[in-house]
Amino acid sequence: FVAQQTPPDPCYDESGAPRRCIPEFVNAAFGKEVQASSTCGKPPTRHCNASDPRRAHPPAYLTDLNTASNMTCWRSETFHHSPQNVTLTLSLGKKFEVVYVSLQFCSPRPESTAILKSMDYGKTWVPYQYYSSQCRKIYGKPSKATVTKQNEQEALCTDGLTDLYPLTGGLIAFSTLDGRPSAQDFDSSPVLQDWVTATDIRVVFSRPHLFRDLGSRDAGEEEGGTGSTPYYYAVGELQVGGRCKCNGHAARCVKDKEQKLVCDCKHNTEGPECDRCKPFHYDRPWQRASAREANECL
Repeated sequence: FVAQQTPPDPCYDESGAPRRCIPEFVNAAFGKEVQASSTCGKPPTRHCNASDPRRAHPPAYLTDLNTASNMTCWRSETFHHSPQNVTLTLSLGKKFEVVYVSLQFCSPRPESTAILKSMDYGKTWVPYQYYSSQCRKIYGKPSKATVTKQNEQEALCTDGLTDLYPLTGGLIAFSTLDGRPSAQDFDSSPVLQDWVTATDIRVVFSRPHLFRDLGSRDAGEEEGGTGSTPYYYAVGELQVGGRCKCNGHAARCVKDKEQKLVCDCKHNTEGPECDRCKPFHYDRPWQRASAREANECL
């Protein structure tokens, strides 16, 4: 008997019996491309030049490696009339189970921000969370709603995390399960399993804090300061914390021949999310694995 060289498979226990397995927790945004509806530097300005790497602020800076000492920032164009919507769209490439979405700002945080998700690769979008000091006026939502068992997929609006200060380094962080009653029993809540699932994340900044709130002398500095207050949005880091969605039947996701991310399925399952039984293993209906039961296909 050759000494076992391969590391043990997390999807099976020591005796070879199937058990639930899940991919590692990652920042699913890292290194991925972000589409920004507005980026500074075309045409060049004093503060931003898209064709000079030292003065460019491209969307790639949202998902690159940031350190405390070297925070690279994406920056929108400078606007002279308000308010302008700016949208950031991130495709994760497959279904993920999202735990949080966070944004670290290099400009003041916007006065109103919406986070949305898609489960169908950007065809349709549903709201995840709103931030605004005027929830009802901007988004038609109360600012102090609570989630009940009856509306666990409801996007809430909060008036927290919308302050002008800090002027840089402010954070917006949305936790998908925070305050959702069934979070304690996630395994048996298809509603919440669905709620955390996303293929794409979109962030929409819709109202800045105009600098006159600051009594700032910057107002006339940028190009064309004609009495209006110029402003821009700038973000250093967009993170999407979560796991590749494999329904408890894979311990990792890998690239297939077409370079698409797919689950490395076990338990006689197959499909991008291990979401069906392999042929000839239909003796019981497919089920997601749980902590108690691997629910392998037979």
